[in-house]
Amino acid sequence: MTVPAADLAGLPEHVQRLVTNAGQLPRMRTERPSATARRSAVLILFGEGPAGPDVLLIEKSPHLRSHAGQPAFPGGGADPGDEFPVGTALREAHEEAGVEPDGVRVLAVLPELFLGHSDNLVVPVVGWWDDPREVATGDPREVARVARVPLADLVDPAHRFRVRISTGYVGPAFGVAGMVVWGFTAMLLDSVLVAAGLDRPWDTTDVRPLATPAGGPEPARPRAAAPTDGDDTAPGVVTRTVPGP
Repeated sequence: MTVPAADLAGLPEHVQRLVTNAGQLPRMRTERPSATARRSAVLILFGEGPAGPDVLLIEKSPHLRSHAGQPAFPGGGADPGDEFPVGTALREAHEEAGVEPDGVRVLAVLPELFLGHSDNLVVPVVGWWDDPREVATGDPREVARVARVPLADLVDPAHRFRVRISTGYVGPAFGVAGMVVWGFTAMLLDSVLVAAGLDRPWDTTDVRPLATPAGGPEPARPRAAAPTDGDDTAPGVVTRTVPGP
């Protein structure tokens, strides 16, 4: 699902390029998901913020049993009655970040991502924030904070590096808004920036151990493994394009 070209008039060039390239995500293989895959969706919400073009991220609560404290796009599992994937992504963004669905222009549905390790199917939905409001955390038991992250910060090579955890995972990361964005979210962000024509060369040899809170548990290996040295395909993540409605 993509909107007609005429409906993109007036939107920033990076958004138009991403929508034009919505049929593919760079560096990801194409394969069908399993018949048992659980369905979920995330909202990649672009807007014009106080510091220029930005994208919305949340930081999960540190008290969650899985992915505690990790930055992410707003999103979650499909509920009965959702118009999946768009309805799921908008509902979750409203619940987690206070985003009013009526203020979002849905532009494209990107290829769905099958996370084989967790048997989970994630569909990214691209939106433009026509009517941005103050962001606010929803249930504090699930979301610690919400941030509108300037794209200039995300593409700045000084904020790009890779992280390593003791399980052996090495993948892309962003140091922005007081957060270390890593794992599946960083991999998706990296791909989206490439598709939008925003990526800039950065030092992929800068590999840093992922810091954990004092006395806290070691982060779990991401359900989706990100590329390692010399590998431009993410093992464990496969994609296919979601048919339009």
